[in-house]
Amino acid sequence: MRGMAQATFSEDGSLLDGGIDLNMEQGMAEHLKDVVLLTAIVQVLSCFSLYIWYFWLLAPGRALYLLWVNVLGPWFSSDSSSAAPPEQNEKRQRRQERRQTKRF
Repeated sequence: MRGMAQATFSEDGSLLDGGIDLNMEQGMAEHLKDVVLLTAIVQVLSCFSLYIWYFWLLAPGRALYLLWVNVLGPWFSSDSSSAAPPEQNEKRQRRQERRQTKRF
């Protein structure tokens, strides 16, 4: 994790990659911390029972959930007729602008 957080510079000194901020609340670092914590918890609790290793299935389950919520779900539920409402909104906006210019 320390290596992922270090910045990478080119030969002329310009920044190539800023690294991952491990204290960031959103993004890839948050998911990385969750996997590390899950691994640590599973390793400690596996001293008591070998069935605890099944908790490791939470990691791919969470990955599939995030894939569905962020990528697949919106893609399947999007309408092809979504282009029509912006035209109506533009017409309404023009009308409102005309009304405002008439008032002044």
